[in-house]
Amino acid sequence: MSITQLPKEYNPQEVEPRWMGEWQDSMNYFDWDSNKSQYIIDTPPPYPTGNFHIGNALNWCYIDFVARYKRMRGYNVMFPQGWDCHGLPTEVKVEEIHNITKNQVPRAEFRRLCEELTAGNIEKMRGTMRRLAFSIDWSNEYITMKPEYYGKTQHSFVQMYNSGRIYQADHPVNWCPRCETAIAFAEVEYDARQTTLNYFHFDELDVATTRPELLAACVAVAVNPDDNRYNKYVGQEIEVPIFGHKVKVLSDSEVDPVFGTGVVMICTFGDKQDVRWWAELGLPIRKAIDKQGIMTSIAGKYEGMNLTECKEAITRDMKDAGIIYEQENLDQNVGLCWRCKTTIEILSEQQWFVKIDADDIISKSSKINWVPPYMEIRLKNWTGTMEWDWCISRQRIFATPIPVWYCNECGEVMVAKEEWLPLDPNNSQPPDACKCGSTSFSPEEDVLDTWMDSSISALNVAGWLSRDDVRLPTQMRPQGHDIIRTWAFYTILRASALTGLPPWDDIVINGMVLGEDGQKMSKSLGNIVMPEKVVKEYGSDAFRQWAAIGGSTGSDIVFSWKDVVAGNRFQQKLWSIVRFCMPHIEDFQPGGDVEYRTIDTWLLSKLNTLIKEATDSMDAYQFDETMKNIRGFAWETLADNYIELIKSRLYGEDVDARRAAQQTLYFTVDTLARILAPFIPYFAEEVFSLLHRQSVHQSGWPDVDESAIDLEAEASGEQVKEITATIRRFKSDRGMALNAPLGKLRVYGRIEDVTDIAGTVSADIEVMEGEPEFEYRVSGVKPRMSIIGPKFRDKAGAIIGALRSADPGSIAQQAAGGAVELEVKGETITLEPAAVEFEREIMSEGHAVDVLEIGDVMVVVERA
Repeated sequence: MSITQLPKEYNPQEVEPRWMGEWQDSMNYFDWDSNKSQYIIDTPPPYPTGNFHIGNALNWCYIDFVARYKRMRGYNVMFPQGWDCHGLPTEVKVEEIHNITKNQVPRAEFRRLCEELTAGNIEKMRGTMRRLAFSIDWSNEYITMKPEYYGKTQHSFVQMYNSGRIYQADHPVNWCPRCETAIAFAEVEYDARQTTLNYFHFDELDVATTRPELLAACVAVAVNPDDNRYNKYVGQEIEVPIFGHKVKVLSDSEVDPVFGTGVVMICTFGDKQDVRWWAELGLPIRKAIDKQGIMTSIAGKYEGMNLTECKEAITRDMKDAGIIYEQENLDQNVGLCWRCKTTIEILSEQQWFVKIDADDIISKSSKINWVPPYMEIRLKNWTGTMEWDWCISRQRIFATPIPVWYCNECGEVMVAKEEWLPLDPNNSQPPDACKCGSTSFSPEEDVLDTWMDSSISALNVAGWLSRDDVRLPTQMRPQGHDIIRTWAFYTILRASALTGLPPWDDIVINGMVLGEDGQKMSKSLGNIVMPEKVVKEYGSDAFRQWAAIGGSTGSDIVFSWKDVVAGNRFQQKLWSIVRFCMPHIEDFQPGGDVEYRTIDTWLLSKLNTLIKEATDSMDAYQFDETMKNIRGFAWETLADNYIELIKSRLYGEDVDARRAAQQTLYFTVDTLARILAPFIPYFAEEVFSLLHRQSVHQSGWPDVDESAIDLEAEASGEQVKEITATIRRFKSDRGMALNAPLGKLRVYGRIEDVTDIAGTVSADIEVMEGEPEFEYRVSGVKPRMSIIGPKFRDKAGAIIGALRSADPGSIAQQAAGGAVELEVKGETITLEPAAVEFEREIMSEGHAVDVLEIGDVMVVVERA
């Protein structure tokens, strides 16, 4: 584009799609054969809903800032993109779209419908990612529902099974009756609710419970060994009300003697404490609730009721029978399914589990650089609270098949060999016979927890099972703090179990995006903002500036239209700077001997300080600090000061002086384009293209010229800047145009270069040695009405007139003598000195002058 054709206003809606169309994906490809230092990012694989929401966009902005910066620093960067496809929401959406349930169509057909929906959603999200200028390496894209990926998940299952890290057991699990599947502890959310604590007679004892519907599942009651009220009952059997079966009274220190009656019933299972007692005390299991949340046959007349119905019925019956004798309200936290928010139950079912080695996870975590560091505490706290191993089997369809069959003759578990993978046991039979000789098998119909897929993302992008030179650990894991206990926890566990290594060098945690009202974005609150809407109004770069400057890593960030608008305005300001600079630096070739002026060395010192600070901030993932420093430099240092100070040189006849300013501007515009490239890639490319044929995104990050960082030069420049600003304020205060000639100025003090001051303020400047000599002349008299009025009343007007017509010097001399005498209408009036004040002007070398003091420099302005 010709410089003369540069539009006055920067239009992101024209510029951004143009560059998006010109950029090639190959610019961002990772080179497996490169000798450069690698920088592999374990990018979060989002769930393909079709909507790339603003929380995703914030996280990906952070990733892209790093990826673009690291490429410019010379790293061989992989910024891959994955898609975590499997999961319940897709199944539910398919059922809704096609008005079916998963059991009404063949398993393979239901999976095909899920894959079809997912593929369409991925395509929509890819479009948003491209528009937001994320420099993704699409050559390393992975999709977890594809056999080439879920085959790796199955390999990891087989390897961990063979090493004893995965096992099958009938064990209590968190169960969602709505989703009809087991869920892991990390998938349980909690909600504060109010319930009823029921006090009731339990044979010879009294018990308090919030869950009378679990009486059929009662297998024991327990008391605290130090509670003397109940010692005599320990070891005895008592009868369960309503149901009549006998249970033992046990003693355990975990019982709180103060809560309720101090007697608790142990049911299989009411909560995690019940599970602990069941395991430690070797208690039997009574299954009163089935997988759909319906009461079983052991519930007697309540069989077939759902939990709510049973609770209401049994409570009513116990009250009618006089068994419940008291009720009170109680606050409690209720565990909910993270997907459908249904209250979870704890059921004992045969499931697949991964062993949790808490010490190993914490050890591997300590080798990782957490940004910010305090986020590691969340992982440690979670690891220390694990109640039992990770349940990885799910009772769904759209997920990675568990590569297992069961022998129909002897019941032996047949786990697939790695060379058989990938496979779906529902569609194939094992090539080998069972140990018993049988070739008749039933498939494992359960599937793997979707976290089993995503927790090998780091291994996958590093080339695990694909290459001989696996590149572990990767360099960075970026993710939200809300999935530390899932994605971070599981990935560390799996990388260690499969390779013995930590998965990454750094983990960078981003916060959540809140609405402008400060609350979590939700449809019900109407505070959701989609990235596409922001881009449509202000462009991608303005959105990315909000992400950069609105918050710091680890902290939640409020989406603010004001910040987006500020980003857009900053781009307009930068464009104005570029439009001013380009006519002066178009076709300019920097280099050669240049005699920089004071203000040039001032700017170059600040420019190199900016590069140094930006480099340090980017290395520390402090994107907000980097962007704030760039804005401050560009807006205040460059636009408001430097450019104003060099205009006279740029338009003047001194070729050497002009060249020094041109070269300084060239370096500055070039550097700003490079240093802004990670944040506002479209704008940076547009500006860089005015100076170079090469893309800024294939260019280097600016190097720091340490020799240019000069504190003395900065101090001298600050002096020039402050003197100029003071003189400009002086002109403005007197209503003078800023480019109006000011006349002659004399400058006293240590100053090396006044060229740019003179050009900027339109004045002749003479630098003087020594100190100026001043004399002060009284130039006017001001009567003090507060004294003259009350004392002389009706004569006051005449006195004031006489004072104004008198010689100010004479009046001043009289006042100095102690009294001022005036002839007023033939009468002599005497005034005390306090009745008048004087205006004085400064005289220097026979001229009336104004004196401006700036630090240790004095500027004397000769009045015209």
